[in-house]
Amino acid sequence: MARRVKKSLKDSDSDVVYVEEEETSLVARWVMGPAIVLLVIGGIAAYFFAPKAMEWLPDITHRPEYVLKPDDIRFTDPPSWVPRTFIRQVAREGSLSNELSMLDAKLVDDVAAAFQKHPWVDRVVSVRKEFPHRVIVVLEYRKPVAFVVTANDRFAVDKQAVLLPPPDLPPAEDEFPIIANARSAPPTEAGSTWHDRTVEDAAKIAEVLGPSWKKLQLRAIEIPNVPENANPNDAVYSLRTTTGSRIIWGRAPGGDHPGELKPEQKIGRLEEYLARKGSFTDAQGPLEIDIRHWKEITARPIADDGNRTRE
Repeated sequence: MARRVKKSLKDSDSDVVYVEEEETSLVARWVMGPAIVLLVIGGIAAYFFAPKAMEWLPDITHRPEYVLKPDDIRFTDPPSWVPRTFIRQVAREGSLSNELSMLDAKLVDDVAAAFQKHPWVDRVVSVRKEFPHRVIVVLEYRKPVAFVVTANDRFAVDKQAVLLPPPDLPPAEDEFPIIANARSAPPTEAGSTWHDRTVEDAAKIAEVLGPSWKKLQLRAIEIPNVPENANPNDAVYSLRTTTGSRIIWGRAPGGDHPGELKPEQKIGRLEEYLARKGSFTDAQGPLEIDIRHWKEITARPIADDGNRTRE
């Protein structure tokens, strides 16, 4: 803040006169100093002329040491069912340029978006740059849990009933779960969910049975015929064995129906039955086996309309 001081002056008659005069503060003198003024002027000039000056500088974004191709991107090793042409498909479907610049501010976002578009990718966990020219991508892949078999074809789906591209998997049906009796058409594009509640529930059953599928001598998960006005939570699914027997599995996992056994309890019953009997058939042929009851397993020949035998 400025302060007032008195300064004495003498006139020709030697009379003393007092004049009040403002003394400039240190802050005011600093603000108005030449260095600050030049700095402000320089900042304004840089704001208006820097973009133009950048155009005069050499472009180094495409120098060889900062350029990589899509094939140079390092990513999580894919499982066996993902085709070997995976990275080429990512580059093509994700519209990645054949020459990518490490100095591109959008490189990480563009690479992440390209991988996320691919139907075999469930989630892009991270993308990071390592100079001079390396990009590392961490991925979580989708896993096929079953084939949905229609009258004309079969379609791989994951545990959420997302349609997958044709996987590199053995064609033998007893090596992998199949879902039979689907009454809806598949999605038009891989990576889309099969919006059919019965297919979604069958995929959940396939996921929990997958590790035991071959050991339990299973062939198919059969979708029930559910009326349009019925509660889909009450749909009862069945399993078909390789020898033609029918196992009544019950409702899909994840429901809250009272009295429904947990999936691991049902699998345990199947394993115990197979260990005791050696097969899901008997001398009379294929059986219908109901494992849903808490205290017992019932079985009867499929061709027999009479009473079930209790195990």
